[in-house]
Amino acid sequence: MTSIKDVAKEAGVSISTVSKVLKNYPRISEDTKKKVHKAIKKLHYVPNAAAATLSSKRSGRVALLLNLRTGRQAIDEIDMQYIAGAIEEASKEKLDVITLFFSMIEDMSTRELIDYFYSQSIEGIIVYGLEKENEVISALVESREFKMVMVDAPMVNECTSCIWVDQAKAQYEVAKKTITENLGPKEQVLYITGDEDAFVTKERLAGMMKLQKELGFVLTVECGGFSELKAREIAIKHARDVDIIVCATDCMAIGAMKALIDEDVFHPVCGFGGVALMAYAGKQMNTVSIHFKDNSAEAVREIGRLLQGEEGRKIITSHNLTKLQYLDLIK
Repeated sequence: MTSIKDVAKEAGVSISTVSKVLKNYPRISEDTKKKVHKAIKKLHYVPNAAAATLSSKRSGRVALLLNLRTGRQAIDEIDMQYIAGAIEEASKEKLDVITLFFSMIEDMSTRELIDYFYSQSIEGIIVYGLEKENEVISALVESREFKMVMVDAPMVNECTSCIWVDQAKAQYEVAKKTITENLGPKEQVLYITGDEDAFVTKERLAGMMKLQKELGFVLTVECGGFSELKAREIAIKHARDVDIIVCATDCMAIGAMKALIDEDVFHPVCGFGGVALMAYAGKQMNTVSIHFKDNSAEAVREIGRLLQGEEGRKIITSHNLTKLQYLDLIK
């Protein structure tokens, strides 16, 4: 059976070019169109029937691209909320969605990735959890080949929007609440950050630095890398030297709290995210509750807006401070 790849090879062009010709994209030269149509006729190529049916019923096909970090249960919960929110909203928006993971495309160049997405009839891409070091996806954004929405990565151009909470403000608020409501000592604060390559890490650290300047406490910063185990090790190391522990994620807060319990030391600990596991940590902790499912639904609505020809923009979504309770989760 003839594939779009065969047509591209016969015409001497890329898969993406064939896809653009089939979709009547502008700015394709007449010479290129002739080559592609000649190859189609020669090879008796018929576009995928399922894709043709979808395109007649829906306004676009969207890829959900997730950075799945296996073995970290709290982050797995976040990814599942992202997927659930996107699929539910896509049905309302009449968008067809497929789910992909970074591990599936990690060996592709930007050009290969573009060709792959065109071969799958992808028109829009929602990216979750992009790290700064990922040059391939960053180049994909810069290529402007697709409409894209970046969740938790502040990248915007005419074809790309970003969605996230005000990271610095949220970190500032939860840390300030935890520190000011503590009746004990509050002169020594330990802050456990996430991965240095994560876009959110710099922003959240900025919130902590602002609070340190305002309240005048001594701030110790350690990198926990989004790891519950690493946060546990850091907490044990500083258990008797600090008064309060602020963590840039809930999973690290759980690790820190469990370490303090095992060391028979009590210090207030706070997290960031609002994942359900926080309710099982042993002691209640302040956290920033992020509405991951709602944010993902917002990303789908935004990709729909971009597919209608609108320009990219930055969207700040809401957050609130909370303490999750076990009994609230089992009702």
